[in-house]
Amino acid sequence: MADAETLLAKIHALPPDRIAEVEDFVESITVQEAARRQAGKQLLELAKRIQNADISEMSMDEITAEVKAVRALRRAQSDAGRS
Repeated sequence: MADAETLLAKIHALPPDRIAEVEDFVESITVQEAARRQAGKQLLELAKRIQNADISEMSMDEITAEVKAVRALRRAQSDAGRS
């Protein structure tokens, strides 16, 4: 892996238009990293809220029944929208 000085030397050797591409790429990575960190924070907060909600665990049969009920509701709504 290149160190920062080697990378900077390579960037300085580029023509201005290519340096602009590198800048755009680095900005894109920076934005993606910020989004990942924010998503991670939101996930941890959600996990805390779920843990504190004192919701009893569902069995696999209960989960399957819930999924089937939601799918049936969506099908009924979709069918009603077509009429």
